[in-house]
Amino acid sequence: MKAMKKQNAKGCLQVLLVAAGLVTFAGGSAQAGSVKIIANSSVEARAVTVDELKSVFLQEKSSLADGSHVVPVLEKGGPAHAAFLKEYLGQNDDTLQNYYRTLVFTGRGSMPKSLHSDEEVVAYVARTHGAIGYVSSTSPVDGVKTLAVYQAENDGVRKLIFRVEPLYPAVLLSNRIGGTVRLKVTIASNGTVEDVEMLGGNPVLGDAAIAAVKKWVYAAGRSRMATEVSIPFDPGR
Repeated sequence: MKAMKKQNAKGCLQVLLVAAGLVTFAGGSAQAGSVKIIANSSVEARAVTVDELKSVFLQEKSSLADGSHVVPVLEKGGPAHAAFLKEYLGQNDDTLQNYYRTLVFTGRGSMPKSLHSDEEVVAYVARTHGAIGYVSSTSPVDGVKTLAVYQAENDGVRKLIFRVEPLYPAVLLSNRIGGTVRLKVTIASNGTVEDVEMLGGNPVLGDAAIAAVKKWVYAAGRSRMATEVSIPFDPGR
């Protein structure tokens, strides 16, 4: 029982630590942790690449890799605005505003919605279909979803960016029954897990492993792919 509590506590802690770090995955500077990317609930994606984010806010694209239509919203100034521009767009506000004016003048785009505060951005994103924006990492984000941001990987090697540890079945743990479960994992182009098939191992442990792996998120790629995953269950840990 003590070992089970220790295992569960360890798994929960790892999930919390990974989840807390998702929005900072895109960069190593302190600025990366200053903002979080938020979207309306109509946006199906759970994660977005740095390149996708840049293309959306520069109005080069109006949809994400999963096909979700998105409309960018900005803040008019402040620390979150400055951090977002530096980290994800690589420019300052003057340069960005001149860029938007050029789009308008040439008929290739329009001035995006700009709001005064994190609270206004959250409220607008919550009620606007397809809206995507950014706020300070400490701001409440009730009513919207937070997107993970990461660098895209080559299709051949998909980086795992969100992992949920499986819960060890109590009956097997108390009887010190362990083993390794082998799974075939099908990953969608947007990085979400589409399907999980058991290839080998204890079926009860397999059910626990499958339930966890279905919640994993990988880096986005150009197409769906399948990979094999092995998950050990060690009753002595």
